[in-house]
Amino acid sequence: MNRFWSPVVRSLTPYVPGEQPKVENLVKLNTNENPYPPSPRALEAIRAAAGEALRLYPDPGADDLRQAIAGFNGVAAENVFVGNGSDEVLAFVFQGLLHHELPVLFPDITYSFYPVYCGLYGIDYRTLPLAADFTLRVEDYLVPNGGIIFPNPNAPTGRLLPLEAVERLLEANTASVVVVDEAYVDFGGESAIALVGRFPNLLVVQTFSKSRSLAGLRVGFAVGDAGLIEALERIKNSFNSYPLDRPAQVGAAAAMADREHFDRTRNAVILSRERLAGRLTELGFEVLPSAANFLFARHPGRDAAELAAALRERKIIVRHFRQPRIEQYLRITIGTDAQCDALAAALEAILD
Repeated sequence: MNRFWSPVVRSLTPYVPGEQPKVENLVKLNTNENPYPPSPRALEAIRAAAGEALRLYPDPGADDLRQAIAGFNGVAAENVFVGNGSDEVLAFVFQGLLHHELPVLFPDITYSFYPVYCGLYGIDYRTLPLAADFTLRVEDYLVPNGGIIFPNPNAPTGRLLPLEAVERLLEANTASVVVVDEAYVDFGGESAIALVGRFPNLLVVQTFSKSRSLAGLRVGFAVGDAGLIEALERIKNSFNSYPLDRPAQVGAAAAMADREHFDRTRNAVILSRERLAGRLTELGFEVLPSAANFLFARHPGRDAAELAAALRERKIIVRHFRQPRIEQYLRITIGTDAQCDALAAALEAILD
């Protein structure tokens, strides 16, 4: 601890991202990256943008990208905000829309960046326990609050709250903003973007990192009422007017336009997920129903930390959370079928 640190820095408990080890022949199933390459159209657009024009600032409004996102989702461009990854978008959301007198509500088992943002911005919050089967109970959130946020599908459990339940939550909560964090929705959920026109307090956040294989490009976006989007724009332009560079803007727009590649690769992930879930069940694992590009599983006869360590010895890494209620679970990213087969074979050998 340095004597020049501010009180805010001293009080922070930063988010810990999934590790990115530099190990040859590693089967990397710990950070929910897509196992398939980005759209060829996106790669071509990125290469074309990496030229002489890089001497110029990018479009601060990212108008073409916002229009591409709007067109794909059937909304107006004024309903779209873009940022440097969905984490930056969420940071602006916490600062601009969730910083009120009453506490923000989110699940006890959820994306671990949420309490970090609350600590960074001095936001009071309450965590509400998920049910025993790790589902979110809408009735728990029908209390006065300064905002509600939850991932759907949830992370790290992968469980999905059906769209009709999201609608019930919105109908009963009109006094504050409801943020639905849909980083994984393309792998099995129905987006709440369909409800944006009816609920001015709804904001939906998505990312290009998962279903569009662009985690290295850092592009995220939010869709909501124009008034909510204006708040995010005000925060952005008070922080960094150019969050998305030229290659990121054109690459993301091209990826959004390539519907065929998007459908083919996400469907491949879904098929691999169901196949791996069956293999794990045969090995004695309890596997939660998942609508994401990962599985959340536990083995009733083996310690999760020991399993993760044994897999690491075989150059396979998965995510293990040392957190109450889920310390016996492993979060396993869906890789290629070959990677999933390697994982299943390793687990079979470990269990034997």
